[in-house]
Amino acid sequence: MEPRIIPREEHGISRKQISPNALRTLYRLHDNGFIAYLAGGCVRDLLLGRTPKDFDIATDAAPGQIKRLFRNCRLVGRRFRLAHLHFQDEILEVSTFRAAAPPPDDEETVEEGHNRPPRHLKDEDGMVLRDNVFGTPEEDALRRDFTINALAYNIADFSVIDYSTGLSDLAQRLIRPIGDPFVRFTEDPVRMIRAVRFAGSHDLVIEPAAWEILCELSSTITRAAPARLYEEMLKLFLLGSAKPIFTLLESSELLDALFPMLSKRLQGNDDLRETLHNNLECLDRLSRKELPSSPALFLAALFGPGLEQEALARHRDGIPHQQALDATCAILLEELCKIVCIPGRVGGQMRRILALQPLLHRMPPRRPSSLAGRPDFAEAMAYLYMMAKTGEKDKTALEWWNLFLAEAPSAIPSEPPADGAPEKRRRKRRRRHRPTPPVAG
Repeated sequence: MEPRIIPREEHGISRKQISPNALRTLYRLHDNGFIAYLAGGCVRDLLLGRTPKDFDIATDAAPGQIKRLFRNCRLVGRRFRLAHLHFQDEILEVSTFRAAAPPPDDEETVEEGHNRPPRHLKDEDGMVLRDNVFGTPEEDALRRDFTINALAYNIADFSVIDYSTGLSDLAQRLIRPIGDPFVRFTEDPVRMIRAVRFAGSHDLVIEPAAWEILCELSSTITRAAPARLYEEMLKLFLLGSAKPIFTLLESSELLDALFPMLSKRLQGNDDLRETLHNNLECLDRLSRKELPSSPALFLAALFGPGLEQEALARHRDGIPHQQALDATCAILLEELCKIVCIPGRVGGQMRRILALQPLLHRMPPRRPSSLAGRPDFAEAMAYLYMMAKTGEKDKTALEWWNLFLAEAPSAIPSEPPADGAPEKRRRKRRRRHRPTPPVAG
């Protein structure tokens, strides 16, 4: 199949839209005789008139050749051998063109006594475990997940190359897997999450046949590495499209596979569902205003309402509130980490955000300046704002704190104590006792 080539004058991509570091990298590869393409999602976003989050480069240069060409290169990855170019303000990913699988007649021989791992390896269910087979630009494009991600921008003549039906699918705002959806989602279950993410963030529609397969295979998402799923969760919920993505996760049953405890709580609980939707909308609003949201704040927005209810129930049974909250958070994090690996520091910060809420709601607060100086105060205030906007909490505390921060910003310490470090108390100086002078005879 011949690729469709769109010349410079027939597409809207300008080099002014491309990162200067990416341009320099493309030109250096090209000037040294290598093929150099912008590839994947950045080309898709440029054609949609969006600003790409990052610029990925594909080339026929091998990883070792890339490393010799760029002094700022670091080779990373086990399943995929990639080159990361470290610049002052960004990291560019440069990959060598790859094929989906080695040709049947290309048997790799390994000398006796060498235990070199195979270049391409699948498990018994068909999931790819290792993929280090170099290929042509067309093979590299067709091994990608979706047609809209199989587009390339050629620095040699500034053309756009479409090896599949990416341009037409992009015009129809359609997400279509390349090849058989069952095989593609089985090879890499994370592609199901990516399909949902692109649909929610780019206002696209998943092809009906692919959607049916995705729903059928949703339970297999747990076969992906927990650490990788955590990174995907951050992309799902911290890039400005958390609310529409959450709806797709729930309707596809991916939510049930990823967060079974949360899914169980949502069954028949429309009030909790509405609260979560409002919380996620607040997260999206922060992202659109380019205000940073931490992973801990996302976890608090998603799990906080349920955790607070459960901790309150334990407290009513006679357990101190802080102890009840700690136990409830520990149970949740233990269950979560079986599927999605939440770092301990992030889980601890989520717990501290929730632990600050009773202190923020106490009217008037004790030592408000000290509370405002705590490391997790900003995230705790963001959570207070979410819950007040949803009507779950009284707005009195939010109004009091907004007024306090507006009128007394100097009361907030400029250098808060280190995370978890107790404030040092000033030691009183002891008065030296002078010996009593001897009384004369």
